Amino acid sequence: MTYDTDGATGNGGAEPEVTDSLKGFGEVVKAFRRRANLTQEEFAHVVGYSLPTVASIEQGRRFPSASFVERAEEVLDAFGAIRGAAKHLSRKPGLARWFRQWAELEKSAITLYTYECRVVPGLLQTEKYSAALHSAHLPPLSDEQIEDQQRARAERQQLLHQRPNTTFAFILEEHLFHRGLGGEEARQELLAHLIELVQQRNITIQIMPLRQGEHAGLQGSLHLLETPENKWLGYVEGQASGLMLTDPKVVSTLKLRYARMTSQALSAKDSLSLMQRMMRGEA
Repeated sequence: MTYDTDGATGNGGAEPEVTDSLKGFGEVVKAFRRRANLTQEEFAHVVGYSLPTVASIEQGRRFPSASFVERAEEVLDAFGAIRGAAKHLSRKPGLARWFRQWAELEKSAITLYTYECRVVPGLLQTEKYSAALHSAHLPPLSDEQIEDQQRARAERQQLLHQRPNTTFAFILEEHLFHRGLGGEEARQELLAHLIELVQQRNITIQIMPLRQGEHAGLQGSLHLLETPENKWLGYVEGQASGLMLTDPKVVSTLKLRYARMTSQALSAKDSLSLMQRMMRGEA
C-alpha cells in the first residue's frame, strides 16, 4: 500500500524499472570501483551499504540515495564523476512508478483537489505522522527506503509554498484525526501544521464530520487536477497501483462528487474551529 497516499511508495523493496540513466550511473560506479581495485563486497563494506544494495545499484536496478552518492564519490575519489552522473538520473526515489506522471502534472497545475478517507495526504503530512506511517508499513521498510520517501514527500510539499497562484483544496474525513496514529504528540503536531497552512489564501481544508452519514465520497479517495490549459484530470489509487483518469465523462463524475462533498463537509471556517477545538482536547 502507498502509505503516503500520494504515491510515496512503501512497496518494501520493489525495484524500479531499469532506465538508461540508472544503468549509466551503475557503470560509472563500477568503473571507479574497479579502478580502486575493490571487489563489490569490499566496496560495500567501506561505503556502509549491503552487498545486495551495491550490486543492484551497479546493475541499474536500484536508485541510489543521496548519502550513497556522496559516500561513493568520497571513497572512490571519483573527481566529481559519480556526483555528476547522479544529477542525470531519471527516476525520482520515494515516488511510486504509477504516481510519477501525476506528480509531474502537480508542478504546473493551477488547481488541485483532494478527498482522502484513509490517511492524511502526503502533501499535508508532518514528520511524526509520516514516521508513524512508515513504522507501521508491511513489509518493513529499510532506513534507505524511509529516507527516500521522506525526501520525496518534503520536495512535493514545497508546492504548497512555491505556487501561491495554485488553488489547493482538501476534504479530510474527521476520523483521520481520531485514529491516534503516532500518538497524541503526532496528532498535536499535525493539527498545528494544518491550522498554519490554512492561513495561506490558496489553501483550503474542509473536514467531513463523523455525524455526516451518507456523502458523495463513499466510493473512495480521489484527486482532481486542472492544467494550465484548463483541462481537468483525475487520479485514484489502490493498494499497489494508481490510475490516471482522462476520460471527460469520468472526470466530470469525480468533479460532481467533489463539488457535492464541499457542501456536505464542514465549511473552511467551521473546519478550522474544529481543528482548534481538537488541539485543546474539546472535540
